[in-house]
Order: sequence, then structure tokens, then C-alpha cells
Amino acid sequence: MAIRRKTSEEAGMAAVREVRALFASFEDSSATPAAPVPTEVAQAFAALPRSVRATFVRFTLEELATLAPGNSVEVRVPPLGVTQCLAGPRHTRGTPPSVVETSPVVWAALVLGACSWEQAVAAGVLDASGERSNLSALLPLF
Repeated sequence: MAIRRKTSEEAGMAAVREVRALFASFEDSSATPAAPVPTEVAQAFAALPRSVRATFVRFTLEELATLAPGNSVEVRVPPLGVTQCLAGPRHTRGTPPSVVETSPVVWAALVLGACSWEQAVAAGVLDASGERSNLSALLPLF
């Protein structure tokens, strides 16, 4: 079953372009294993209008759910969005068997390839629990 999109592709791709340009303007910033998203990048991301950040997160979560349909893993990017993805045991109520949670700026870095799944987990800025929670094969999306 295809997901029902709430974000238009036009608006979503505009937000992706804007966030990608922001990350590209900081390409020389050094991400470290302890801080996979440099402070200046995080501050610039936070300075973007909330509508851009929210559209980016929601659209990319919809893209992830389209690429890996299912509902065995819940991906949370509070307070901006949540989705379920990956085929597996059907989840209907309560906390799903696998959960991934991170901040909007770390999600943006993962989606755009500015940091790796392993860097985010090692730095403690990405919580992933459950046997299907490793989404590294699906990221980056763009």
C-alpha cells in the first residue's frame, strides 16, 4: 500500500534544496565523531524558518516510508514528524518493536549524507532500538 502524502513534492523538494544549500555552505566545517553535526551548522539549521524545517522533515520521512513501506520501525524526529517504515511484524498499538529517534538537524545530516548512521549512533545523537532499527542501508536519501 502506498503512503498517503501530506507534503507536495514541489514544496518538499524546495525545502530539500534549501537545507542542502545550507549544509553545502558549511562543507569546510569539521564534523567529528563526538559531534557529527558541527555547532555552526546546527545553529544555522535552527535559524531556518520552522516551516522549512518541518516541510523538510515531513517530506523526507514520507520519502523513507515510500522507499521502505511497512510499519515495523517507527522513525521519530520530534517535534516535527514521525513515520513507520520497513516490512515486518505488523504494529498497531503502543510502542513498535523497533524505534529510531533523532533531532531534526541530525535527521537532515543523515538524509543528505553529511553524517553517517554510525557517526550519529557513536555520538549518541541517534537512538535506535530493536532488530530492524538500523536504517543505514536506506540513507542518505538525497
